[in-house]
Amino acid sequence: MSLSTHVLDAAVGRPAEGVAVRLLADDGTPVAEGSTDADGRIEGWRPGPGVHRLVFDTGAYFAARGTDSFYPEVCVAFRVGDPDEHYHVPLLLSPFAYSTYRGS
Repeated sequence: MSLSTHVLDAAVGRPAEGVAVRLLADDGTPVAEGSTDADGRIEGWRPGPGVHRLVFDTGAYFAARGTDSFYPEVCVAFRVGDPDEHYHVPLLLSPFAYSTYRGS
């Protein structure tokens, strides 16, 4: 099983490069961490089965760009089940809103 994420900055219509992201197990144990690349992506994480959380440091991302924002971080909880599947959790981001869904 593998996990990827993709962050798009809807306010500028571009991938969000440099967003720090942490992957946590259900009990809060860190599993992985990294930052989005120039295409706004992180790939290749292997979370294992169970409930996990992706925590996006959106406050630091917007502050680095001199942009005021409402959410200092975005936490997306999701469940990993089938060990043969790829899980993709995208984040569509703006300074005052966000949305997510299960991608492919």
